This record gives sequence, C-alpha cells and structure tokens, in this order.
Amino acid sequence: MIVPEGQRIGPGTIALVALAALTLVFLIAPVVIILIVSFSSAEYLSFPPPHLSLRWYERFLGASEWRGAILVSAEVAGLTTLFATLLGLAASLALVRGRFRYKNAVYALLLSPMIVPTIITAIALYFFFVKLKATGSVLAMALGHTVLALPVVVIIVAATLQGFDRRLELAALSLGASRLLAFRRITLPLIAPGVLSAALFAFLTSFDELLIPLFLSGSEVQTLTVRVWNSLLLEVDPTITAVSSFLIAVTATVLGASAVLRGQRTTP
Repeated sequence: MIVPEGQRIGPGTIALVALAALTLVFLIAPVVIILIVSFSSAEYLSFPPPHLSLRWYERFLGASEWRGAILVSAEVAGLTTLFATLLGLAASLALVRGRFRYKNAVYALLLSPMIVPTIITAIALYFFFVKLKATGSVLAMALGHTVLALPVVVIIVAATLQGFDRRLELAALSLGASRLLAFRRITLPLIAPGVLSAALFAFLTSFDELLIPLFLSGSEVQTLTVRVWNSLLLEVDPTITAVSSFLIAVTATVLGASAVLRGQRTTP
C-alpha cells in the first residue's frame, strides 16, 4: 500500500495499526455497552435493550440515597482538590527551585502512593483514623484521597514549573518586587493552566476512588463509588448502569477541561 505522500506502508505497519484499532475497540466497547444499556426499558440487564427509556436515570436522580452519595463525593473531591493542590504546589516549588540534600529521596517519597498498592494505603489510613475516632467523616476521606492525589499534582505542577521562564520573575525582582509579589503577579498567572489541570486530575482521582472510602466511610456518609459497591453486593440493579454513565460523563468532562487547559498552556 502507498500513501498519498508516496511512502510505502508495509505489512508490519498495517498489522500494528490493526492491533491498535482492536485494542481501542476492546477498551471502548464496555463503555459503549454500559451507555446503551442505561437507556434500556427492561427490568433486568439486557443487551441490546428492547426499548429506550430514561427510567433508570429517573430512579438514580430521584432517589435521595443516590443524590446524597453524589453530594458526599463532591464534598470529598472538593476538599481533596484544595488540599492536594496547595500541598502539591508548595512541594513542586521546593523540588524544582530548592537546593537541599536528598531531593530525589523526597521526590520518591511524594510519588510512593502511586507505587504502593491502594489497598495497603487504605488499610493504613483506616488504622490511623480509627485511633483518632474519625472514620465515617468527610474530612477523613478527603485526607485519605489527598494521599493519592498529591503525586499527580506534584508531577503536573513540577513539569509546568520546569517549563517556566524564570527570567520573567527575576526581572520583577530586579524592579523592586518582593518574592511573594513576583510569584503572585508573574509566576502564578503563567503557571495557572498547569495548576488548574493538576487540580482537575486531583478532583477526578478522588471522585472515582473506591478503596479508601470503602474503609473510611460510615453507614450514613458514603461516597457514590461506595454506594455503587454496596448496591452490587446486594443486587444487580439496572440503576447501576445510569450511575456508571454519570461517572463516565464526569470523567469525560474533567479530561476535556484538562485538555483545554493544556491547549491554553501551549498556545503562544
């Protein structure tokens, strides 16, 4: 096969493209099926659906238990975003601009929650908050999620700071601005797209997390993911498909907003 530019595409390239396409279909197919089944009118999970209906979305959004779980997840994710963004910004400034011994060790320590299995982190957090008698609270779950979201924020913000031209900040300092003023008026506005992108990923990390709230939530305060888990343990209700579609929509929205922010950051 010859492409319009005149370059020949061999069998190996065709096989690689076909394999990539099959892998993409394999990954996307379950999501598409869940979205279609969520509009089914059947009393049970069936594909393809006999008729289209919004009954499961009405049951999802009309039940106080599900609405309460959405609110709890939003509160936990909001606090996690605040904590992880502030801590991650401070840590990134120290790692990128600071000069101290064992910097690599500190960086590895900050990234360790991405390496340690989440179940181990969840168990450790459970024993920690049990001693404080803080399990079942929104704050405890937010602090637990901050442990997982902090490495993501550090990676994104540190990469943004490394691409920042510090001569702009030095110029402000040479004109009499203090370090705090130069950071607030020069550095922070320029790195804002990267910081906001990191905050969005922190929000998404918290909103989709299951294991930590599974250990730290109580009988009355449950996140949306824990409510889904408990619902699946008791019965396979088609309402789960509507909940899953809602989570997919939140994830797609956050990733889309992050892509827009990255585009603004790279636009000259």
